[in-house]
Amino acid sequence: MKKILCFVILSSFLLTACGESDGSRGPEQISTPAPVPEEYAGKTNPSGSDAAHEGAEIFRTNCETCHGPQGHGDGPAGQALDPRPKDLAALQRLASDDYLFWRISTGKQGTSMVAWEGILSEEQIWRVISFIRTLK
Repeated sequence: MKKILCFVILSSFLLTACGESDGSRGPEQISTPAPVPEEYAGKTNPSGSDAAHEGAEIFRTNCETCHGPQGHGDGPAGQALDPRPKDLAALQRLASDDYLFWRISTGKQGTSMVAWEGILSEEQIWRVISFIRTLK
């Protein structure tokens, strides 16, 4: 009986701790991506998978500090951000090319995600997306 009681208490504690969603313990929660604005809707990546290598370099230079080396939202600068950076490895499984291009280009209001349009060329953004597609 004591073992069962201890198990129930421990399980309750773990479920409560895992249920926190304020972003304080890790990357921002991944949810269904927002609808893509008309001006970005339907865009597809013109770069092939061979662009991922070049995209990795661009990512390391510009994105890794917040998103981390594997894109899990665990970069050193990201630890201080609220909300935390997205886990790109998880997001890329849900997001279309046009969504990723839109978010990277324009950033996201209410977060620390800056607009990269004008800093990175369209080609560079597509190469970063090619790299993001390789994240696990």
